[in-house]
Amino acid sequence: MSEMFFQDWTGLVRTLVVGCLAYPSLLLMLRLSGKRTLAKLNAFDLIVTVALGSTLASILLSESVALAEGLLALLVLISLQWLVAWSSVRSATVADLVRSDAALLVREGELCRGTMMRERITETEILAVIRQSPARSLENTSAAILETDGSFSVIPLAKDGTPRAYAQAGLGRFKDV
Repeated sequence: MSEMFFQDWTGLVRTLVVGCLAYPSLLLMLRLSGKRTLAKLNAFDLIVTVALGSTLASILLSESVALAEGLLALLVLISLQWLVAWSSVRSATVADLVRSDAALLVREGELCRGTMMRERITETEILAVIRQSPARSLENTSAAILETDGSFSVIPLAKDGTPRAYAQAGLGRFKDV
């Protein structure tokens, strides 16, 4: 039972030393790789961010993972993320494989039920998102969009009640569903 709270000083010293080396190494790698590495623009970015955190935790807490192995794992993840991001900027095919398109869920106060079914979003979920936005209600919503990263954007109607904010946001590119 006592090992649940404290095993030995060696484990604590290892965690301290490895943490003091792994954390700044990760910061340096992230700094060198650029801001895009931690940007959450799509599901792939979220996966990489979670994987980096999980890898850092493994380096710190698992005695079976040597510091060099852990740092290499971090470098591999960051390098692969950089390569995929670089490739997706240069190739529409790669970009289509990595990211999804934004989906229009509400158009001028009307639910886009076909899109909702495809994206597996319920009316209750959309209404909750709208209530938390400046629009506050479906009737005051020019558009609600499920973004490529899984977040929601809600564009309220203009103050005079017109859907002009819809056109200004470049939403004409969505198909009617």
